[in-house]
Amino acid sequence: MRKAKRSTFTVVALVLSLMLVISACSGNGGNEGGNNNPTNAPTTSTEPTDSGNEGTGQEQLEEHTLKLVYTGATQKDEEKVEAAINEYLKDKINAKLDLIAIDWGPWEEKLNLMIAGRDEVDIIFTAVWQKHAINVKKGAFIDVGPLLQSHGQGILDSLDPLYLEGAKVGGVNYAVPTNKEFAAQGGIVYRKDIAEELGLDMSKVKTIYDLDEIFATVKEKKPGMTPLYLTRGETFNSHYFVGIDALGDTSVPGMILKDLSDTKVHASYEDERYLEHLRVTRDYFQKGYVNRDAATSLTGTADALKTGNVFAVVASLKPGKAKEMENQISYQGKLEQFELTPKTTSTSEAAGSMLAISSTSKDPERAMMFINLLHTDEVLNNMLNFGIEGTHYEKVSDSIIKPGPEAGNYSPGAQWMFGNQFLNYVTESEDPDKWEKFRQFNENPKLSPGFGFFFDHEPVTAEVGVISNLEKEYLPTLETGSVDIDKVLPEFAQKMKAAGADRIIELKQQAFDEFLASK
Repeated sequence: MRKAKRSTFTVVALVLSLMLVISACSGNGGNEGGNNNPTNAPTTSTEPTDSGNEGTGQEQLEEHTLKLVYTGATQKDEEKVEAAINEYLKDKINAKLDLIAIDWGPWEEKLNLMIAGRDEVDIIFTAVWQKHAINVKKGAFIDVGPLLQSHGQGILDSLDPLYLEGAKVGGVNYAVPTNKEFAAQGGIVYRKDIAEELGLDMSKVKTIYDLDEIFATVKEKKPGMTPLYLTRGETFNSHYFVGIDALGDTSVPGMILKDLSDTKVHASYEDERYLEHLRVTRDYFQKGYVNRDAATSLTGTADALKTGNVFAVVASLKPGKAKEMENQISYQGKLEQFELTPKTTSTSEAAGSMLAISSTSKDPERAMMFINLLHTDEVLNNMLNFGIEGTHYEKVSDSIIKPGPEAGNYSPGAQWMFGNQFLNYVTESEDPDKWEKFRQFNENPKLSPGFGFFFDHEPVTAEVGVISNLEKEYLPTLETGSVDIDKVLPEFAQKMKAAGADRIIELKQQAFDEFLASK
């Protein structure tokens, strides 16, 4: 990755730019004009916008290179796309972009090293299921509240306030949520062409138990194909599949089931639904349906499908999920999806995909300007997601695109990470009513009793650190079915209790009860 040029504002330039930006944003502060209904996407325009940064002319700002760290595969044409983005950004905020992609497998370890080493980066992808609160406590991210008011007016105008409210840690926003689906649903993405070839009736699959017959047929008739590919965090025990509401960071012990009304906080390893999913996974692993390296594989689910040797993967579903994956791996017409859980919404959905500003950033104001553009500027948003028109994609209409001659050289498949998904183009293989279906998908999900609650684990930070390491050691093997749960799970539970899990759960229950009483 190129070494980004370090630059800073001069004192005079900083004062002038802040005065001009605040002046441009005055009279429309707070959430006025915002979308107060999570089922309605913001109205978008096909014209590029300056997103509330008018007057922040590049002549007042020194050029600054923004380092954006996210999880995904490095793209062959990354530098070519960066150059196009940089040209576009010059007259917007006089910034350049340096994309730093880290593959899913080593993501957590490399991010931890980056944070511990105080690497100078500007923007980092984060999520409640990616130890967001723990990294907040490490001092990795800054409070973005003041910057939203001064440089993020477009975000405040377009993003439902529930996202920001649900993403707070200790009452503070340390990241800006992506404007995307507001519900969660677990299911399967599978090879439609293989199912048709083998005569499999996928409409009969209503639960994970029904997959047994399907996977047995695939194993018998396609001996070189893995019926079910599992990897870290993408299993039947993923929070979106079991329906876990961790009441904040998923790595902090203590949960409720978000599709039920019971508010008793308990450990996942004591939850019968979680345990049953472990048993089914173990059964499938022993039957040879699951890849043998599931506990250690660093290959993401999309890349696993791309090998051509995988029939199905577990996925967090939304309208058009399979089509998005098709476009990501150039498998048009070969994938399909079906849901296996009800739609639910919890704090995890509000904080399920966010961009944080690193505490090591030399220009947090510019970082917020860029995030603001991702929420409001259709040209920039789609350039980051789809590349260069005529090269990586071609326009079919104003809002519909098809793959360009070099589409395979830039296809990060990270639309759900960056800003405002409702600005995204729709590919010609996708449903042209995709965004309308997103709005329908967001309607009437089962709202968790814990929505809006985010446990502050400050009093038990030391215990959480030990427990986080225990989860890294045990959960990959348990949740992929790679070990005998009757032997390993009691050992895991015992070590969790010894590390202070019961105390954490007790404190979480007390805080949750206070939250419920205040509603």
